[in-house]
Amino acid sequence: MSAAAPPARLARLDGLRGIAACGVAFCYHARALFVEGSLDTGVPLLDWPHMYGWLFVDLFFVLSGYVFAHVYLGRGQLRGEADLKAFALARFARLYPLHLVMLLVSVAAYWGANPNNTALAFAGHLVMLQAAVRPVAHSFIGPSWSLSVEVACYFLFAMAAISGARTLRLVTGGAILLGFALLLANASAEGPWAADGFPRGFLGFFLGQGLWHARAGLARVPGWALLAVMALGAALPPAGPWGAILPFAGLVFPAAVVLGLRLRWLESRALVWLGDRSYAIYLIHLVPRDLFLRWHGQLGGSAAEIVLGHLAFVLVSLILADLALRYLEMPARRAIRAAWERREGTLAPA
Repeated sequence: MSAAAPPARLARLDGLRGIAACGVAFCYHARALFVEGSLDTGVPLLDWPHMYGWLFVDLFFVLSGYVFAHVYLGRGQLRGEADLKAFALARFARLYPLHLVMLLVSVAAYWGANPNNTALAFAGHLVMLQAAVRPVAHSFIGPSWSLSVEVACYFLFAMAAISGARTLRLVTGGAILLGFALLLANASAEGPWAADGFPRGFLGFFLGQGLWHARAGLARVPGWALLAVMALGAALPPAGPWGAILPFAGLVFPAAVVLGLRLRWLESRALVWLGDRSYAIYLIHLVPRDLFLRWHGQLGGSAAEIVLGHLAFVLVSLILADLALRYLEMPARRAIRAAWERREGTLAPA
């Protein structure tokens, strides 16, 4: 019997993932390149990306939840021990090689420059539990805290899915409620805070699951209604009792995912190219930024410095991300899969 056809690629969500990576890297983290206040315009719409671009991580979580449901639930791929092994192998091959390389690069670049780069922090990063080691996001690969959160979501998802539809529904609902309650209890107009890491992941990832399950009904929601939900979430002031995260994690980004599935321009070659490199962009971009700051210091606030500084940062990061995808991520995935298949006896020795 031939194997079932793989699920169709959701290229439009890949494009959305590329936008999210750029929002975190080239808007929020780029602000450190310039002297304090030089990017402030006084126009909320223009200032938001540099002030709150860190919220795009929550879009990553929602996207991951939707895509995982599409890939693994659509064909019922999580039913037994063999499926769990295949799931774990795919996640390891996807995440760990670049994470390990960037950890070693960060050790060389930052070990003596940051007092938070301790042996305990290194051990946490090495086993991808860095989000459980304080101070979160302030040692070695700062953005990789979210990988620990994603791994926890993957584990809950896989174990719930293999236990049956009812268990998956209970876990999904419980994770959403827990994430919402913890974020509401810790609501703040500022951030990001370490205490929000796992709640953000649980809320976003399992909301993504819920969107996939409700996809038929959501497909009938008019686009103007989705835009209205996004506008409502974006308009809620972060100083309110809901804080900065919940309006975007609970309203803006879920609606954006549903709407994004309808937008053909999100699967343009450029955006899919970015989506394919989003993981590398996310993990790599801080190294060239921080090395530049160490060697040169911050740039001023002139228009030329702001424009050219952003362009140079984007260009260098994209080149490094492209090289990482071509010569590290993809070869490592193939090598890990081939090694596993040889171990399992499913691939004849060369």
